[in-house]
Amino acid sequence: MKLDFLSKKYKNILISSLGAFLCMFLIALINSIDSSNIWLIPPFGASLVLVMSVHDSPLAKPRNVFFGHILSASSGVLIFYFFGNSPFSLALGLSLAIMIMQVTSTIHPPAGANPVIAILGAKTFEFVIMPVAIGASFIVIFALIYNKVWKR
Repeated sequence: MKLDFLSKKYKNILISSLGAFLCMFLIALINSIDSSNIWLIPPFGASLVLVMSVHDSPLAKPRNVFFGHILSASSGVLIFYFFGNSPFSLALGLSLAIMIMQVTSTIHPPAGANPVIAILGAKTFEFVIMPVAIGASFIVIFALIYNKVWKR
């Protein structure tokens, strides 16, 4: 019985790691081929940890991944538009993102990096669409299919 538990545990570790590898590889490959757009942002790595290794967590729900990223990125773009790049705007962008995710019940911790990226990078609302919305959609769709195939 203990060996069965261990084999199931290691099988899940392998499946999770392989899924994260495949999804990140595809996003990075698209990013390297399509030089006109940035497909890859660091928070996507953290999102993959959640959707692959703790896919049953509320923080890994498709709704949380998608809207958490979009709302957080939007808060960063909006704060940058009004306040520019400053310590105040970085703190305000993050706190606004947290507040919006809590109000909408779409908390996704990796998305907390999006306002920082948006403000430091002087991003416009195009950033919310590409790479954020498109990349988050890609991760959600990939994870739903991948986890369904492995019946997890």
